[in-house]
Amino acid sequence: MPDINSVFSKYHDHLMSFPNVNGVAIGEKEGKAVIVVFVNRKVPESALQPHETVPRSLEGYATDVREIGDVRAQP
Repeated sequence: MPDINSVFSKYHDHLMSFPNVNGVAIGEKEGKAVIVVFVNRKVPESALQPHETVPRSLEGYATDVREIGDVRAQP
């Protein structure tokens, strides 16, 4: 399996282009490295077009979609 940093770099811009996505990071879930995708709010897959859904995994690394709400700069 490729290094998670190279997988992250390869898919970062693509994931950031999805509607509702406001961040992408490398994280951990259940003791395993994952690609974390931060969204304003989670929506059902049925409400998205097929090309708008975050893949369940990328090159062997699971993705973890986390809802974080609206992100705003502090004054």
